[in-house]
Amino acid sequence: MTNKIFLSESEAPTHWYNVVADMPNPPTPPLGPDGQPIGPDALAAIFPEALIEQEMSAERWIPIPEAVQEALRIWRPTPLIRARRLEQALGTPARIYYKNESVSPAGSHKLNTAVAQAYYNQQAGIRRLATETGAGQWGCSLALAGQLFGIEVRVYMVKVSYHQKPYRRSLMQTWGAEVFASPTEMTASGRKLLALDPDSPGSLGAAISEAVEEAAGRADTNYALGSVLNHVLLHQTVIGLEAKKQLEMIGEYPDVVYAPCGGGSNFGGIAFPFFADKAAGREIELVAVEPTSCPTLTRGIYAYDFGDAIGLTPLTKMYTLGHDFMPPGIHAGGLRYHGDSALVSQLYHEGLLSAVAIPQLETFEAGVLFARSEGIVPAPESTHAIAAAIREARRCTESGEAKSLLLNLSGHGYFDMASYDAYFAGQLQNYDYPEAAIQAALSHLPLGR
Repeated sequence: MTNKIFLSESEAPTHWYNVVADMPNPPTPPLGPDGQPIGPDALAAIFPEALIEQEMSAERWIPIPEAVQEALRIWRPTPLIRARRLEQALGTPARIYYKNESVSPAGSHKLNTAVAQAYYNQQAGIRRLATETGAGQWGCSLALAGQLFGIEVRVYMVKVSYHQKPYRRSLMQTWGAEVFASPTEMTASGRKLLALDPDSPGSLGAAISEAVEEAAGRADTNYALGSVLNHVLLHQTVIGLEAKKQLEMIGEYPDVVYAPCGGGSNFGGIAFPFFADKAAGREIELVAVEPTSCPTLTRGIYAYDFGDAIGLTPLTKMYTLGHDFMPPGIHAGGLRYHGDSALVSQLYHEGLLSAVAIPQLETFEAGVLFARSEGIVPAPESTHAIAAAIREARRCTESGEAKSLLLNLSGHGYFDMASYDAYFAGQLQNYDYPEAAIQAALSHLPLGR
């Protein structure tokens, strides 16, 4: 009876999969402030040429440089695990599998793109990277990647997470990064946001504004983003490519794939390689799972918007709640983003992906059940995928269907125990974002609805 499915290092992916090659329609172009499509030159101030080429590429397969493969081999391939004890706890005929991305040194999937971005910036002669982080998983990953490739890293960490997750901050500093609670007084963007609300809890959009401003203002500094952009999702496809090969080894194929979705890299990383099969006619459901407190796909609108809170980034067509949307300080800090990946958004808009929003208490209930049955305490972001899979497994119990369910355990929660403490103490609550507040934020879209 197999519980863990491993690949050897020699079986690890040598190419990233680019979903653009299998999309039924070309991706919508990013726009400049004048509403006209922008070219690669508009991104050259903050990204190296190699990443810009990947951002614009329609090639199905992009080679992974040997130096990046070598770095990935520190922890990859990651195991695929059959969650038999969770199945038993649920009494379900469903077969539940999870890709365990928590085994990376940084504790999450974010390191997959961090090492690639650090490598390409090093090759371009860049000495510093500025970035943002929500829950801290991305900041930790880029801090470590900076160490691997000799690059200084500065992290603007969303203020509410900076205080909720102090050990993630400590981990970034251990790997040599500077970490600041955003919004700060260090940038014009931060000062503007603090003038509007001196007690601002911060947001990913606000932290992005600060990091982009710094990168654009220093010749030795580029910007690195942990999600949303095409090249980031591209780098994460090692997750789904490995999972497909591992399932093939035991004669399995998933009926449904689940992953948390904030900016989209977590979801795209595991789901996009399976989308290639869906595009070829195979039946499979790909489900992005988000919090009800930041319901970008399920309650946002599909429109052009800024990727940051201030309006420094190009305009991207995506599902958005409005760039100045300020989500509540939920504990799944990595899912507190107003927008979503343009690729995920377009495929969702075209009816090729599914999405569901789940309340905070249900996600923690799922996380505790997973921990007590499988032994791993999942990150609050990962509990969203677990909760959605549990819902389906319970439906299978009622229907008698023996579906195969795959989820991305995108990170562990060992630096998130304060969140679990709050849950056990009854201090957490569900939060459905008020419709009036969403509509108010959407009224500020740069090109209208």
